[in-house]
Amino acid sequence: MAAQALMLLREVSRLEAPLEELRALQSVLQSVPLSELREQAAELRLGPLFSLLNENHREQTTLCVSILERLLQALEPVHMARNLRSDLQRGLTHPNDSVKILTLSQVGRIVENSDAVTEILNNAELLKQIVYCIGGENLSVAKAAIKSLSRISLTQAGLEALFESNLLDDLKNVMKTNDIVRYRVYELIVEISSVSPESLNYCTTSGLVTQLLKELTGEDVLVRATCIEMVTSLACTHHGRQYLAQEGVIDQISNIIVGADSDPFSSFYLPGFVKFFGNLAIMDSPQQVCERYPVFVEKVFEMMESQDPTMIGVAVDTIGILGSNVEGKQVLQKTGTRFERLLMRMGYQAKNASTELKIRCLDAISSLFYLPPEQQTDDLLRMAESWFSSLSRDPLELFRGISNQPFPELHCAALKVFTAIANQPWAQKLMFHSPGFVEYVMDRSVEHDKASKDAKYELVKALANSKTIAEIFGNPNYLRLRTYLSEGPYYVKPISTTAVEGAE
Repeated sequence: MAAQALMLLREVSRLEAPLEELRALQSVLQSVPLSELREQAAELRLGPLFSLLNENHREQTTLCVSILERLLQALEPVHMARNLRSDLQRGLTHPNDSVKILTLSQVGRIVENSDAVTEILNNAELLKQIVYCIGGENLSVAKAAIKSLSRISLTQAGLEALFESNLLDDLKNVMKTNDIVRYRVYELIVEISSVSPESLNYCTTSGLVTQLLKELTGEDVLVRATCIEMVTSLACTHHGRQYLAQEGVIDQISNIIVGADSDPFSSFYLPGFVKFFGNLAIMDSPQQVCERYPVFVEKVFEMMESQDPTMIGVAVDTIGILGSNVEGKQVLQKTGTRFERLLMRMGYQAKNASTELKIRCLDAISSLFYLPPEQQTDDLLRMAESWFSSLSRDPLELFRGISNQPFPELHCAALKVFTAIANQPWAQKLMFHSPGFVEYVMDRSVEHDKASKDAKYELVKALANSKTIAEIFGNPNYLRLRTYLSEGPYYVKPISTTAVEGAE
């Protein structure tokens, strides 16, 4: 088969309009194992195929791209980088986006190879073309270019090539294309900055990080909303957070939240700014962040009281993030009756909001109430029990009612709440004394799809593995839980049939 493919490839190189041969070659290649092609790699002459890409013929280009995708996989990255330099450069400037995507996918293979990437770093023109691909209309092309440049920047030589040469000017020129392209370049810069303090230093020296931060704190509310997402990504690293703190950016974001009350357009950027602090709190210290930036907690409570589902959703998500660890739970507990009112509001939204917001509420409640066994002090268990009673008059029935609705996502989210509290003795007592609840847990007929069966199994596992369950549920129920657990999530009870004399 490989020999036949080589013969057709030679045939293609001799003809001016080899459509039939290209179709035949494409068909044959589908049956040739990649291992066979690799054995014949030295015989592959791809120049004619690349030449055919230069002709303005749509079907011919499509066939050549398909064939080259297959054949190039047989070549080692180093071989491609050394022998197909000019072809790769032409591919990056080709008017057809499928050719650019093909070329960038091969560049991607080259930059993943430590030996081959050096060849790219020594090819200034190719690097320039990759940079200019960020400015193209096709998002897939731009994303592939960003990914390659990000990968190149993982090495010292790559950082120098990008930030200590004319490439930096090319990058700044590309940014002038339009707002969308400018944000793509910021996305690349944040991705590179996040790798290490050294990478961040190269990016700040270039002036591009400073430019991003100026736009974040500028007057354009839509630009703020876009920039805060990137700055939040930068804050996901310790060195990124340090830099933002040193530059006073975190204080500036806090001040903008303070001034948001008098800004009629604050709804555009406020959700992103609050999310920023939510992420900051959970990555550093919830207590320190909430004490230093009290406006953050204040704004979350305000948003929860809003009538705007977008604001409520952000508040719910942020509470879920804040309360996902013990320190965060204690910060929320300190707000006293105010947090109890917030929980009541969350319970109301879980019952009455749109399906999407209900699920977000249930996810946040799961996060708030989960306590690992080693952290279950008497104080924290009392706190969790008190919080649970604040959600509604009968929280257990509320979540059971939600779980019985005919939406798998809601069903699973409600089961997740039960799973979060399943290892806490107060919750086990509530479940045991709630009429029909134990039977509901054991009933496999309630779940019809895989996700629901998996979610129910996690609940059973959390109950069965608890040290207090046998005492609270009683041994017979404990043994039923262990049986369910051993049978697995997808067990179906065999239907027994009785033979009747005379039946056919």
